[in-house]
Amino acid sequence: MSQQPNSEGPEADEWSPSASAKAKRATLNPDLTVSEIEHGKRPGDVYVRKVRHHSHEFRRVGAGHFIATAESDVATHPLEKFYRALKRVLVGERLESAEEAHQRLNKLKALAVFGSDAISSSAYATESSLIILMVAGNAALGISFFTALAIAVILSIVAFSYRQTVHAYPHGGGSYNVSRENLGQIPGLIAAAALMIDYVLTVAVSIVAGAAAVTSALFASGYAAQLQTLDALLPPFFNLNVLLSLFFIGLITLGNLRGIRESGSIFAVPTYLFIISLSAMLIVGLFKAFTGTLTPADAPPILAVKEPITLWLILRAFSAGAVAMSGTEAISNGVPAFEKPESKNAATTLTVMATLLGVFFLGVSYLATQMGLVPGAETIISQIARAVFGTNAFYYIFQIATMGILVIAGNTAFADFPRLASVLARDNFLPHQFLFRGDRLAFTTGIVALGAIAALLVIGFEGKVDSLIHLYAVGVFLSFALSNSGMVVHWWRTRGAHWQTSLIVNGIGAALTTIILIIVAITKFEEGAWIVILLIPIVVGILELIHRHYSRVAQQLRIEAGETIPMTVNQLVLVPIDDINHASLRAIAFARTITREMVVVHVSTSAERADKVKHKVEKYAPDARLIILDSPYRAFVRPLLKYIDAVHSQQPDAFVTIVLPEFITAHWWEKFLHNRTAGRLRDEFERHPNVAVVLVPFLLEH
Repeated sequence: MSQQPNSEGPEADEWSPSASAKAKRATLNPDLTVSEIEHGKRPGDVYVRKVRHHSHEFRRVGAGHFIATAESDVATHPLEKFYRALKRVLVGERLESAEEAHQRLNKLKALAVFGSDAISSSAYATESSLIILMVAGNAALGISFFTALAIAVILSIVAFSYRQTVHAYPHGGGSYNVSRENLGQIPGLIAAAALMIDYVLTVAVSIVAGAAAVTSALFASGYAAQLQTLDALLPPFFNLNVLLSLFFIGLITLGNLRGIRESGSIFAVPTYLFIISLSAMLIVGLFKAFTGTLTPADAPPILAVKEPITLWLILRAFSAGAVAMSGTEAISNGVPAFEKPESKNAATTLTVMATLLGVFFLGVSYLATQMGLVPGAETIISQIARAVFGTNAFYYIFQIATMGILVIAGNTAFADFPRLASVLARDNFLPHQFLFRGDRLAFTTGIVALGAIAALLVIGFEGKVDSLIHLYAVGVFLSFALSNSGMVVHWWRTRGAHWQTSLIVNGIGAALTTIILIIVAITKFEEGAWIVILLIPIVVGILELIHRHYSRVAQQLRIEAGETIPMTVNQLVLVPIDDINHASLRAIAFARTITREMVVVHVSTSAERADKVKHKVEKYAPDARLIILDSPYRAFVRPLLKYIDAVHSQQPDAFVTIVLPEFITAHWWEKFLHNRTAGRLRDEFERHPNVAVVLVPFLLEH
């Protein structure tokens, strides 16, 4: 028996063209409007009524213009119904595109969404600086306050310069847009690569630090031995910090899939709890420090002097503490997410965020210096809280708040990375899938991609903050330097009101951040910064390759002015059949709508069967031309492919349309009882430039 499309099925011996011609045909109406004739009470009264039976699925707003309603996208399969019900529980009800304007953030929620990264860095930036200084002994730890003071001054300058960007780019500046518009495509892509790497590291560092807050609380509560036992039982690359971090990444990813406004509501609670509790700790701690009653809960260990205090050591400590400035650019990237007036609200939020960060960072650094605290298994901020509050309910509330802010600090990246990715996709530097908005109007692809990459990074670095932190600052200050440099060019070109002052502010910002970038790159090179320095040009190269592909596609699809547009194609329509039955006759009927001259092709493995097919074609499809291809080796697909190649060898630009009859089984498992020749042919011609495959379905009844 030959293996051809629809070899099974009833023969159409009772079917005749004349019977089909006599059948009543319904008029096809693309406007989905049916005319119904009604008779009035008096003889001769006739009314024509326009009826739209599908108005619950498509709302008509004009001639040939419909809006699909929620009922037009109702799940029918049980598995799909279950999936959608689960998604509604986890993500929430679907939102219409028109509701996007109502999903914007007020200043309170925006501070939680865009400011949590910057504010949270006060929980670990001091410790990062102390880890570098501790090799010079306890006496060197006091230097951390002076490095913090220098960083706070630079923070104020950078924050003020970003206020300029917020007003100059109300539609969302960000380093990418500012650099590309004012410095060129390559600087823009470098800024984009640095920002994307920075956002991934923001998620990894902040969430690992949040997990460390939990383990620090357990350590302080006397569970050190149990923690060591648990870590010994876990497989390589996994420990309690890693497991907690992966859980938090999943949680924050899910929260962001619910949409930016709802994520702002969810994450506002831990943000403001941290702000209040840290403010209370600093007030009480500073009062105790000034009254001489502030003492550490545990005496700091005596450190051995391994290195002398040198300028190189101080610069390394400065670059480590400079991670406190991470996230400062986030608000300038997300200006369109603010309520109107966007620029004013964004600038106010930026000022509040920078002020809180500066005060918190200096306060934590001062208290740590006063007590001579040393980084160890317990974090510095945890040691300060125990010294201020004692190991009581206030301490645990503070640790919960610290964990919360560190975990949701990644929310800043989840708010900005998908938005940046969508802008890059719009400019054809990333796959267009990053433009997709999910059920809650969030950039779903970007959110999921960020969560997945950050999770892999956490596993690869075994959940260690001090290992990840060294990769952090390079991208931060590179984007700072490019953004400020771009704004200098912007003010020079536009020369609007007070442009000289704005140029000076951004110029100072560009100079300072460039100097810090060089310091960070040199001091952290051997500790892991080389990875980011190497990765940035690789990412830029990938972005360029993607853009080159989209440019090539656009060039080939573009219609040039004055170009002659072909209205028709030189087409040959082939209908491969195994037999004449209801499915094959339906495919032949469809082929008639494409062309008046079709060719029915039968690949024969039996002369007797070929003769039967010939007689049936003459009877049921007398207008079709029959081609019989004998296949002595009983193959079907390959001879048909070679026949089409032979057609193209005579006329290479000929367009061949293959109309394949395909029946659909009543149950999913029944499809395995039949050969899937139609699908094989479709796969073979998927990439052929001059072959189109049309599947004509025939649904089998139960």
